[in-house]
Amino acid sequence: MSTLSKFSSFLRGALVLTAAVGCGAVMNAQTAGDATTATATANTSLTANSTYSSSADQAVVPPANVNLAMNVKPFNFLNAMQYGSGSRSGAPRYRGGNSNADGSSRWIFYGGGGITLPVGDANTYFTPSWGIQGGFGRQFSKKFAVPIEFDYDKFGMTAQTLANQEQVYNLMANQYNAANPGCAGTANGCAVAPNPLDGNMHIWSFTVDPTETFSQGDSWGIYAVEGVGFYHKVSNFLTPETETFFDPFFGPEAFTANQVIDHYTSNAVGFNGGLGVTYKFSKFSNERFYAEARFVYIENSQRAGISVANANSSPNNYLVANDFPANSNKTGYLPIKFGIRF
Repeated sequence: MSTLSKFSSFLRGALVLTAAVGCGAVMNAQTAGDATTATATANTSLTANSTYSSSADQAVVPPANVNLAMNVKPFNFLNAMQYGSGSRSGAPRYRGGNSNADGSSRWIFYGGGGITLPVGDANTYFTPSWGIQGGFGRQFSKKFAVPIEFDYDKFGMTAQTLANQEQVYNLMANQYNAANPGCAGTANGCAVAPNPLDGNMHIWSFTVDPTETFSQGDSWGIYAVEGVGFYHKVSNFLTPETETFFDPFFGPEAFTANQVIDHYTSNAVGFNGGLGVTYKFSKFSNERFYAEARFVYIENSQRAGISVANANSSPNNYLVANDFPANSNKTGYLPIKFGIRF
């Protein structure tokens, strides 16, 4: 037999084998399909017979896959975003150890600034200016927190206060020169009253300020705050002085700036209280804009000193160290602040 004939016989055998395997696969697939159809028909018949049977002891038994579908709860996207799970039961569980049971953060931070308005006796000596504040502390719920707060409030001085102080300095200088007639020939020279005179006053404080939010909606809230703490009051008097510094390119340069020539301090316990409003930027935001107004009262202890009223009561008044007793007067003012709470 020739080689061509052998190859033709082999090719026919391979074709016959391939056809046989293909027919077997088709028959198996048809058998599986018939079995599935039969199972589905049987389940349908069972359900229909069970549903419409007149026998009382026959109960409706839905297929297992139907029971499974009935027990699956629908996925809630908002719940998943807020609580970290698509399904929940009972009280919500919040992630992390920095949250309270109502979902609020355990810690509060805030900072802001605004204006300060002296009231009462302080209004006689000082003028409105600016102030800043910052605080942090424990928040026990959405409605109650106890932060520790730092405030720095600055004030100017009235023209009358500065005029009176200039007069006191002039009288004290005259008394010193009169008591030291040879001062012109000494190393220190004679006393000269500062002129012109400027001044300011500032108060910094550390306080504990319990804060109660008694109205909170999706956007707006109202809160009350009251606090107590330590207040440090400082009054400065300044006069312009000219200084010289060396510029490596242009040589010696002179400049004039106010220098503190006299200052007075007073430490005392103080109290504050007020109301504020908050505004949330969005329903899901923790940041809130706030605006508040408080009244601050400081229990300064009065110190004796020299003022315009008693400057000439004694020729030795220049020896008294306190030339501005008003700094130790009890102090009241209204800080109005705006800021952000976290």
